Amino acid sequence: MLFNSFQFLLFFAVSWSLFLVLRGTPRKIFLLIASYYFYMCWNTKYIVVIWGITLIDFAAGLLIEKSRIGTTRRFFLGLSLFCNIGLLVVFKYLNFFNTSLTEIVHFFGGQQDLPIFRILLPVGLSFHTFQAMSYTIDVYKKKAPAEKNILDYALYVAFFPQMVAGPIERPRQLLPQFHHEPVLRSDRIKSGITLATWGLFKKMVIADSLSGFVNLVYASPRSYSGVELLLATLSFAIQIYCDFSGYSDIALGIARMMGYELRLNFAQPYFSRSIGEFWHRWHISLSTWFRDYLYIPLGGNRVRTFRLYFNLLATFLLSGLWHGANWTFVVWGGLHGMFLICSHLTAEFRGKVRTALRLDRYPKALESLQLLFTFILVTIAWVPFRASDIRSAWYILTHFYPFGGMSSMVLAAAGIPRANTPFLLGFVTVMFLVEWWIQHPHKAPNLWQSFSFRICCYYGCLYSIIFFGVFGHTDFIYFQF
Repeated sequence: MLFNSFQFLLFFAVSWSLFLVLRGTPRKIFLLIASYYFYMCWNTKYIVVIWGITLIDFAAGLLIEKSRIGTTRRFFLGLSLFCNIGLLVVFKYLNFFNTSLTEIVHFFGGQQDLPIFRILLPVGLSFHTFQAMSYTIDVYKKKAPAEKNILDYALYVAFFPQMVAGPIERPRQLLPQFHHEPVLRSDRIKSGITLATWGLFKKMVIADSLSGFVNLVYASPRSYSGVELLLATLSFAIQIYCDFSGYSDIALGIARMMGYELRLNFAQPYFSRSIGEFWHRWHISLSTWFRDYLYIPLGGNRVRTFRLYFNLLATFLLSGLWHGANWTFVVWGGLHGMFLICSHLTAEFRGKVRTALRLDRYPKALESLQLLFTFILVTIAWVPFRASDIRSAWYILTHFYPFGGMSSMVLAAAGIPRANTPFLLGFVTVMFLVEWWIQHPHKAPNLWQSFSFRICCYYGCLYSIIFFGVFGHTDFIYFQF
């Protein structure tokens, strides 16, 4: 059941109506049943995985808090982590490891083939296992109390707006909200509807419109010219942002309509002036998870220079592997790690260049150059992320030039009629303009204070979804992770 489907619209209308009527424990029970139903629409039998994670980590949290002996606490934490990581290994990485080992064996002349299992990856497994692990780790570190109510903890794991693709919530932020009745105010409901509608606009009007062209070119990159490869790569950079941030906006919006507040997952990342800033703005819940539970325990930046670079690279390589069981994701993570290492290595040199060229006298021009350079690096890294394999990624990266020609037939074959192209360009422009205003609210036009103008904007967004949105079974990109 997708957020951008009529099935979900009906599901949420019924669920929200009953949610508003009920109170207390019956409301929580209904919300949990609705969340389980939402998940079971993908695969009924995998609800057992959710129940298993819930029971194991709930019990582990209680036992960790109750124990006073360090070794006992570590045992229960280790058991919880083993079960969660074990699920990821079995469902997501087992075939990847077997295939990789088979290739290594063949490289050295062996003939042994490791088995490939027919395993269907439970949707959103990486998200709710990481959320569950953050709970037991925080209880172990005494940063959060163990939850005593199994119903509240089950909602923490399975709250349907964010259980499939995040944001990855921390126990201190989400769990306390289930301890009391949510506050339902008209202004918060209106804000939630606005945010969810904006997310649908980004997903259905922009991301899904671009997806056909990106899929077409990346399926057989050797059939297209340099300019088509470049345009498809730029399109994917916009698609993945609108797709994932659109999902996050919808999740935050529908949660807010029910009186709950989820954490911000995107903060206009394409307006970043460095790769480090980009990762403070992109998929914030995941980047902070790796920072708090991997990078800092490894020593963070309070170590020698070589160890700092190791920590950065290890964190981003594992972050890449988290995204998918394919070496393309590992390369993507490695590229971002290398970008950050190079940023550290060249910091002094770049400072001297700015001083020599007197760029500090022109802060706007300097900021524009930094924004452009960061966007180029991020877009280059998206190539292996999107490519089917490393060879295809390398081909694309090395064949942007010569540009060659661009045929309108390619766009038509991708489901983008020539008449719709100006509208699509306009929608992308409007999206970035609105995102820039969100980042700089004091620079928003005074016209926005007019109620009539805001209503026109809301209706314009809604009509764009109706007339230009892509309807159908179009998955969100991050559902595969």
